[in-house]
Amino acid sequence: MKRKNRADVEIYERQANLCKAFANPTRLQLIGMLEVSDCWASELQQGLDVSKANLSQHLSILKAAGLVQTRREGKQLFCKLAVPEVKKATALFRSMLKAQMRENRRWA
Repeated sequence: MKRKNRADVEIYERQANLCKAFANPTRLQLIGMLEVSDCWASELQQGLDVSKANLSQHLSILKAAGLVQTRREGKQLFCKLAVPEVKKATALFRSMLKAQMRENRRWA
């Protein structure tokens, strides 16, 4: 069996970090909101019905994973998806889940 080179190992580690960032329903909702349009943090907070501190934690995780970018305008924080591929990734997850649900109904 061929040994993995350092670049492959790094890719797997980064993939695991991305999966950890996706592994929370609130963060997935947050990403879903940003897929529709870039938002102010206050809009995200209101739409998710979470505290400012909780939103900050989720944004921090998503930013560290390279999924979300933010910029300050005065006291306001503006948020957007960092790369368009985030939309493709979440769409793929939803597609997989829908296929699983259809399959489960077929065998039930």
